[in-house]
Amino acid sequence: MKHQIKLNVNGDDYELFVDPWRTLNEVLREDLNLTGTKLGCAVGDCGACTVLIDGKSVSSCLTLAVAVDGKSITTVEGLAPSGETLHPIQAAFIEKGAIQCGFCTAGMEMSALHLLKKNPSPTELEIREGLSGHLCRCTGYNQIVEAIADASGKLRVDGGEGVKR
Repeated sequence: MKHQIKLNVNGDDYELFVDPWRTLNEVLREDLNLTGTKLGCAVGDCGACTVLIDGKSVSSCLTLAVAVDGKSITTVEGLAPSGETLHPIQAAFIEKGAIQCGFCTAGMEMSALHLLKKNPSPTELEIREGLSGHLCRCTGYNQIVEAIADASGKLRVDGGEGVKR
């Protein structure tokens, strides 16, 4: 029996009927066509599916959609909703070469956003701890850490304004 749920995703309200066993990841990708949130391991180990739920970093592959009824969800698409302006985190990932295959990028950026909202000036160790639970097979992590440190400085200076493409 399907359950009616209401979600606010990236500032937009949705009302959906979902089976109780469907994950938030499935609903985002299949019902809302928000495919930036990836499905990697499906067991919460890789971090590719990370989204923010009421501002907290969460694995969408482990979260049932019915459990987030009434919640606010931010996906990677919500970082640059206009598509014309990149969020400072996204711009820093590009500038520092922190993106290679890109599969882990959305989850990393969402965890970076969560970290920088909690701690606007993290140390390298704090950034690395903030990325625990994320797997990247391409970059070796150094560029990702550098990108988050760079974004941290930009966010403190410009208050989080986006960067024009």
